[in-house]
Amino acid sequence: MTLATYLQSQFSTAQELEFLLRLLAAGLCGAIIGLERSRRLKEAGLRTHVIVCCTAALMMIISKYGFADLRTVDGLDFSGVKGADSARIAAQVVSGVSFLGAGAIFKSGNTIKGLTTAAGIWATSGIGLALGAGMYVLGIAATLIIIAFQTLMHRFTFGAESMEAHYLSFTMSADRSFRDVFNRYMAENRIQVTDSDLTYTSDGLVTCNMIVKMPQTFSIYDVDQFLHEHCDIKKLSYSNFA
Repeated sequence: MTLATYLQSQFSTAQELEFLLRLLAAGLCGAIIGLERSRRLKEAGLRTHVIVCCTAALMMIISKYGFADLRTVDGLDFSGVKGADSARIAAQVVSGVSFLGAGAIFKSGNTIKGLTTAAGIWATSGIGLALGAGMYVLGIAATLIIIAFQTLMHRFTFGAESMEAHYLSFTMSADRSFRDVFNRYMAENRIQVTDSDLTYTSDGLVTCNMIVKMPQTFSIYDVDQFLHEHCDIKKLSYSNFA
């Protein structure tokens, strides 16, 4: 038996083309989600989501059809059903993709970043499994729903989603009266301090390191201007966690 004959005995040309179509559909859906993440400069972007979705689809195809040539010792064909659990490989994708999600999440002080990216990777693997199983409508619909929600939630934010985290560090004279003024300013502008550290020096200076969350409509440059107007700043630095 030639190799071509053997391959055709397992799956027809139409079936092979169907499997290829599933992989291509998974790659396209993964690219759509990854493109949205890449536009927002996230670590897990286009390539990551394409690879996750295509691989998940491949694992599902293998899980469903990879055991079609199983036979008993008597030569009877199992047809991939009897004696083989068609879900055992696909089930590992759900838990196996968690290492990617864990790598996308990081914590700084009381601020956690990467949860949306990690959830997106997990969802992308689910879409790949659906497309690998031939459930085109479900997989494509899930892709469109995720993209729609991601776009809307970035455009219309509320609650914690409307806040941006910043790291703020400044050195000034140790004027305790300014502390009340600064706290009042933070409260009036709905700025939350999630983590802070004060270091006093022998030369009468104090270094404040803090992580703050502020509304997206409010700029860190406004805090910069306030600090320069109300105290003698020796050193100032800030960065955006978003």
